[in-house]
This record gives sequence, C-alpha cells and structure tokens, in this order.
Amino acid sequence: GDWHTALSKHADRRGIRVGFLSRRPLTVTEDRTAFPEHLPRVQVEDDGTTIKRMGRGALAVRWSPVAGHSVDVVVCHLKSKLLTFPGNRHSTDDEELRARYGAYALYRRAAEAVTLRAMADRLLQGDGAAHEVIVMGDLNDEFEAATTQILYGPPGSQIGTGGFRDTDLGDPRRLWNLAPHVLEKGGFSRVFEGQKELIDHILVSRGVLDRVEKVFTGHERLPTVEEARPAAAHDSPSDHAPVLAELVY
Repeated sequence: GDWHTALSKHADRRGIRVGFLSRRPLTVTEDRTAFPEHLPRVQVEDDGTTIKRMGRGALAVRWSPVAGHSVDVVVCHLKSKLLTFPGNRHSTDDEELRARYGAYALYRRAAEAVTLRAMADRLLQGDGAAHEVIVMGDLNDEFEAATTQILYGPPGSQIGTGGFRDTDLGDPRRLWNLAPHVLEKGGFSRVFEGQKELIDHILVSRGVLDRVEKVFTGHERLPTVEEARPAAAHDSPSDHAPVLAELVY
C-alpha cells in the first residue's frame, strides 16, 4: 500500500538482510558493513580466514514520527551464537573444535557490536538528549552479555541499576536497553533448547528514553531452536517473537 520501506543492500550468503517498514517516509543515512578504524580483522575459521566486515549490513535511517521532528534509527542482525563447523555442520564431538568455533563466533559478534556502536556515536554527536537515536535488532545475545553491553556506552546507569535515576556526565553518550521492561513481565523473544531468552533488543538515547510508554513482546507460540538444527524451514512460523516499544510524541 502506501507504507514506506528501506532495505540494506548487504545480505548474508543466505539472503538475510535487515530493513524498515514505516507509515512515514524514511531517508537512508548509512548502510554499513565495514568494521571501524583501529579494529583489526577477526579470525572466523581454523584455516586462518579473517574478515573485516559484518556478515549483514547495519542500516541507519532518519524517520519523522511527527512533522518537524526527526529520529535516527539503526537496525542490525549480529552474528548468531549458533555455531557452524567445517563442512557446514552444526554438531561435533570434537570439544576443542567446538571451543574454537565458539570463540570465532564471539570475536565476530563483538566486532559487529563495536561497528554498531561507532554508528551510534556519530548519530548521537555527543548529545543524546538533543539527538534522538534508537538502535535495535537481533543482537543474538542477552541483556547482560558482554557483546550487548558494548553498545551501552558509559556504564552505571542502565534501567534497574542504582544509578538509573541520577543524571551523570555519561548520559549524553549513553544508550539504554529497554530489555528490563520486557524481562520484568516475563517476556522473551526466542526459545533455545527449551529455555526462554531475550536476544532481540531496543536501545534508546536520553531524548527517547523519556518518551517510552510501553515495551512488550508478541504472544507467538515459538518453536524451540536446537543447536544441532538451527535453521527452520522458510514456510515455518518465525522462531523469534517481535519486541515492541510505544513512544509518545
């Protein structure tokens, strides 16, 4: 219909890419894969293969929720925790191999998080109250994971911590994860081997934080994801529930 879309031009080898769907016009400001300066290449295979780019592009758009007001929004899909071993296998009885490939996946997801944080820094311009920024997507790890925390900026003020209510010098550069609002209601976005996880997140700058009215997840009955069989059939229901936030403007 009359909705607007923006899609990254950088899909992974399976054709998976990120994008936006909006009732209001969208202006693409960046579609990035390259790791930032000073971040070295990361090893991803036993044969020494290294990469300098994200597996899927991170897409930034400028969006106007109301006339005369703009918000910068970034969407991403970081490297999965699910492992793929040589020969495109998803299981192994070689525990040293499993450990190495777990490390390779972690290196890659961490580098992608650093890349995403660099994009956020440019959009925040050192003042997250004046420049409203949202970073969201499938971060493929939980709220307290080290790779997720890379995106937060200065520590000590996330929702639910003792410093949350206090303004400090880190606020202009900080992003707040709305995950605690989901978790306190028992929300989750994936079921992994029977365990509920929240690995899809919405992070907001200071200027957006005060506009958040409600955060919740969908009520889908999710299939469980198994380490040895990570790929669902394309005609099956999604194995992720949507994570949603209502903002007041």
